[in-house]
Order: sequence, then C-alpha cells, then structure tokens
Amino acid sequence: MDEFLETVWLLKEENNNSYDALLKSQPKKTQVVKALDEAIAQKLVEKDGNKIEFTPNGENQAKEIIRRHRLAERLFSEVFGLKEDDYESTACSFEHILEPEVTESICTFLGHPPTCPHGKPIPKGPCCLKNHKEMKPLVVPLTELGLGEKGGIVFITPKYHSRLDRLNVLGVCPGQVLRLHQKSPSFVIKVDETEIAIDKEIAKEIYVKRL
Repeated sequence: MDEFLETVWLLKEENNNSYDALLKSQPKKTQVVKALDEAIAQKLVEKDGNKIEFTPNGENQAKEIIRRHRLAERLFSEVFGLKEDDYESTACSFEHILEPEVTESICTFLGHPPTCPHGKPIPKGPCCLKNHKEMKPLVVPLTELGLGEKGGIVFITPKYHSRLDRLNVLGVCPGQVLRLHQKSPSFVIKVDETEIAIDKEIAKEIYVKRL
C-alpha cells in the first residue's frame, strides 16, 4: 500500500493522477487494480471518473512516505557522498521503517532541506513548521565555520583511510572541540593547545556541531 500511495503522489506531482496513467505506471496492471480497490476500501483514495484523488488520511500517509524517502536520499547523498545508484534502493527501504522521531531528527540534522537531490520538494514536517525560515543544519562541514568559531567534532568522512589515521594522531577525532583560526591558504584549527594546518579538501570531510 505504501508503494501504491507513493505512485499516486508522484503522478499528482506531474498533474497526471488519472486512472489511465496509474495503470501505465506499473507493469502488472492486475496488482494496480487490486491495490486501488484496497486503497478505496481503506478510504485512502477516491476514484472520480478517470481521476484518482487522495482522501485527507491518504494524503497524510503518502506525504510521510515521500518525506521519509527524500530525506533518506539527502542523507545518503550529502553526508555519505553516495551516488544515486548506490543509495536509491536503500532509501526505498528507509521510507517504510523510519519512526517519526527519527525522521524529525534526520530532517533537523540536515537543516530542513526543501528539496531532494533531484530537486523535488520534501514535504515539511512538524520540525520544519516551528520556524518559517529555513533553519541551519545542526552539523556542518568544518569549512562552514566562521573564523574564531568553535565546533565539536561529530564525525569524519575521509576519502582515504590514511587521512583518518593521521587526524587521529593529531587529536582530531569525534568528541574533540576545535576552534577555526584561518581559512586561507590552508585551514588552521586549534585542538586543545595545538594548532593544526589542514587542506580544504580534508576540512570538508570533518563535520562539526557549532558551539
């Protein structure tokens, strides 16, 4: 049923939520008809002539499914740097299992993104509606800190494992607090009483929470 509601939502986004378009969207038409009958029985959608329309309850359910899916896409794309081929199937799984509290935490962590990596809108949740402005992410790359600003290291996503080993030796690891002293020509941070110079590429891989 989740997949059916998601399909109807996507068709509505294209202004093509017709019965004919619904049948064409899936290879097994008998399953589509069965799902439609079940959705009507559960009062999730209504069939008005050739149009398929959500009931309020069905629209809310579909919105949450789409929201979880597109937030998962953002998480895998931005935080883990995965390509679409690598994260799409996992995002499809996440849309069915994420609890509301976890969904809100991911949204807040990402800074309440308005769109998915493909540019499609992410439906807003309660955490987004607390403030009409786009809220800043809780966790950002080191490169987004201002000069003199402090941040607690949350995680590091190095392109090469040797970088992580080097940073650990220097004391740059999750849980540590750093202060940004310089951005050019290289990034200079202070951890405890030690000043450390790192390349911008490495600075992008260090995620911090502003303090």
